Amino acid sequence: MLTRVTFAVLVVCLGAVAAARAADPQPYRMLQKYEVGGEGRWDYLIVDPEARRVYVTRQTHVMVLDADTGKVVGDIPDTEGVHGVALIPELGRGCTSNGRANTATIFDLKTLKAIETVKTGENPDAILFDPFTKRVFAFNGRSKDATAFDPESGKVLGTIPLEGKPEFGVSDGKGQVFVNIEDKSEVVRIDPKELKVTARWPLAPGEEPSGLALDAKNRRLFAVCGNEKMVVLDADSGKVVTTVPIGKNPDAAAFDPETGYAFSSNGDATLTVVHEDDPAHFTVAQSVETQRGARTMALDLKTHKVFLSTARFEAPASAPASAPATSAPTTGRARPTPVPGSFTILVVGPPPG
Repeated sequence: MLTRVTFAVLVVCLGAVAAARAADPQPYRMLQKYEVGGEGRWDYLIVDPEARRVYVTRQTHVMVLDADTGKVVGDIPDTEGVHGVALIPELGRGCTSNGRANTATIFDLKTLKAIETVKTGENPDAILFDPFTKRVFAFNGRSKDATAFDPESGKVLGTIPLEGKPEFGVSDGKGQVFVNIEDKSEVVRIDPKELKVTARWPLAPGEEPSGLALDAKNRRLFAVCGNEKMVVLDADSGKVVTTVPIGKNPDAAAFDPETGYAFSSNGDATLTVVHEDDPAHFTVAQSVETQRGARTMALDLKTHKVFLSTARFEAPASAPASAPATSAPTTGRARPTPVPGSFTILVVGPPPG
């Protein structure tokens, strides 16, 4: 027979379990596939959660989609070799990094018309807006540096030597910018006001980092690496907190502060979902099946959905006859050719309702 004390303890425990279950989002799954089509290979994409737009870079132009329907609502032309897009809603502007042209294009968010072209370093790749300094940073892969400029005037404010090939960057909004250095397997911390490097942190055992995300509240960086590891670092000390296994051939990372999930989009047709149990413990919650080659992604912080880009591929001419027709792009080898008109945006998220 239950005593009053035992019964009270039982009620409290059951209530805690119920609350935990209610707070824990349901498993992620494929929700939609937007058959977008269009021309050009692709790289980064980014979501404007309030305007409900998705910006998708397509080699020579940027496609703009309705985030809720997948329909094309606009296009930004003349962005030769475009890699990334930075959004600045407070100014009504955005910026693209044009890798082949060695420039950045400042454009109007409403009209999508170009406002100004900014000269950068060689082969600008990732690009971000730092809200602390109100500056834009273009990370240049070939010249191994970062170009800082004013998105209102278009004036170049300086160049920061990085001593390695930068990949993705993030800002903590409080005076620090972080960027992965792919060929050095490290993270560099930058002072965006003084325009100088303030720290270099090794990612070992991680190798060849690409995507980078940040939990600003708990001061955790998430670097996804080519040797199938997500390396979690302390954003203040640079110390490696832990590593988590992810899929093969990753390219992008994201963190959702509301749900506590970090994501790695992988070329092997998986999306690794990692839960931050607490700032010292991280576990793989899911490996969601996506589509071969879906290694670039963007997180919609309003709906908690993840948008991934890919296509169907023809095997390279040098591939054996037995090679599959659909294959992920590879680095350092002949890349498979996308099937014309097959470009697709995948939408992964918790079940509706």
